[in-house]
Amino acid sequence: MLSLLLPLVLCVPLVLCKCSDPSPAFPVPSWIQQHKDGSLASTFQAIDAALQTIASDDQYSTTSFSIQLTSETETLWSHHHTALKHNATRPGTTHINDQSLYRIASITKVFTTLGLLYQHAAGNLSLDDPISDYIPELNSSSAIPWKDITLRLLASQLSGIPREGNWADLATNPFDPTSVGLPLVKKEDLNLPACFDPEIFESCNWTQILPYLSKKQPVFAPGQKSTYSNVAFELLGLVLARVTGLSYEDYMHESIFKPLKMESTTFTTPESDEHAVLPVDQFFWDVDEGIHNPTGGLYSSSADMSIFLRYILTHYNALATGVNWFMPTSWTGLRSFYGMPWEILRTDRILEHSNRPVTFVTKGGAVPSYFSRVTLMPEYGLGLTLLIGGESSILEKIQEAVTIPLVRAAEEAVWQDIDTTHSGFYTALNHSLNSSIAFAASPATGLEVKSFISNGTDIFATLLSTYARLSGIPEGDKWRAQLSPTLLFKDEGRREGEIWRMQIVHERNDDGAIWDDFCLVDVDPVSYAGLPLNEVVFWHGEQVVELSAFRVKMGRLGGGSGEGIDEGSGEGLFVQQSS
Repeated sequence: MLSLLLPLVLCVPLVLCKCSDPSPAFPVPSWIQQHKDGSLASTFQAIDAALQTIASDDQYSTTSFSIQLTSETETLWSHHHTALKHNATRPGTTHINDQSLYRIASITKVFTTLGLLYQHAAGNLSLDDPISDYIPELNSSSAIPWKDITLRLLASQLSGIPREGNWADLATNPFDPTSVGLPLVKKEDLNLPACFDPEIFESCNWTQILPYLSKKQPVFAPGQKSTYSNVAFELLGLVLARVTGLSYEDYMHESIFKPLKMESTTFTTPESDEHAVLPVDQFFWDVDEGIHNPTGGLYSSSADMSIFLRYILTHYNALATGVNWFMPTSWTGLRSFYGMPWEILRTDRILEHSNRPVTFVTKGGAVPSYFSRVTLMPEYGLGLTLLIGGESSILEKIQEAVTIPLVRAAEEAVWQDIDTTHSGFYTALNHSLNSSIAFAASPATGLEVKSFISNGTDIFATLLSTYARLSGIPEGDKWRAQLSPTLLFKDEGRREGEIWRMQIVHERNDDGAIWDDFCLVDVDPVSYAGLPLNEVVFWHGEQVVELSAFRVKMGRLGGGSGEGIDEGSGEGLFVQQSS
């Protein structure tokens, strides 16, 4: 057997990479079907109670917030809290609900980038064009190499340009600089745009700001390191205006808000305070951000943001050719990354039964008195909106209180569903063959192959054990055969014939070497007669599994192993809650 499989050596890394939990994706259950009988009601009740406890702290007496969870198709749960104290002269809304309006600040960058992707897909611009092709004024005697800064780098926080134009300059703050050790500077020596007036909080126009930007120094070389920049998105907004012939604000309305029916989302201060969330001492509600709109000018509601997240969850890999919008573009820490323009966390510390990483694709925003974050969990097909008016420190407390129990409950629901639909014992439809395979699902090991006989041959004792040795797994170490979904189908039109790939998983322990964390994914190592040796296809309508390279179909005799899964049908898992 070993001699027959020697060609596999060419397909195996020279150093074994212990990708012990290789499958961060799985078929997402139908949350619509599962949210009818309330099996997760206790989870949401516990989250509601935790949120009420957080909000009861005296430091949050002037803070209101809205939280909403959506699946790919509908809102599943929401929680709204109204501040105990309001401004006596201008209270705004005193009953927070999903129509309440907040400033969502830098979440606006996601909309700007979506507009950019639309224009890239239409062929009106390329993400890899330099910004100077669209704003040639930047080339004039500038220390920043604008010709080397592409639209993609700007949207990915990899441009290396400064964070702000003038708004972050301490000279714009009404305080005594000498109190913090800074010298006094005369107004004529401020080295700020000519339009700047420290007594008036208003934006410059492009005629005034572009010459100022041309004099700025770079922070990094383009594409070298990531650093946050608001200016990058202000420039992208100008590019969109010049490419489309519309104002940036009109283009956003016509291309995104109007088609998606986001009727409350606007760059213009709402005429009425009926739905306005106006925290005590806020001063930013009425500020017109002008040319800064593309980086943080939007007003929106949790209901509108759920509409938007549903769209993103169902289109993120189909917005433009070659662009998966949820993929990282650079790292910002050990487990955190920038996307375009997402802020991504990937952690293996959240699941209770597995070290499999969970990915949170987020975008946060902050302007005075308003703090916000959207969190997409594409593995689960879920999106979370968190909008705050008031004290900023509540955001991280809410994020932790909501996402941890939510993901753990969704994880349990996922494996209950997979256990019901995939686990079981299958035998060959051609009864002349002595062929069978058994699967069991659990949160700890995923969908695992427990036994595999092909025409009387034990595949574990022959093919799989030989491949495990060739992969470098030491004799005596534990390994398993685990299925990883490709999220593709043999019949894409009817979404039938769900394709999975079998992988050998080395079960690591806690005393491994540093380089055990070096994981190179390879799910297509070898084929047989032109078909992937590890391809497993589930035809759920027929209760049949197909082993492609083995040229065999097997029918399901029994299902639902229950291994590692709490008892229950898995139905009715999400209910809408609010308080």
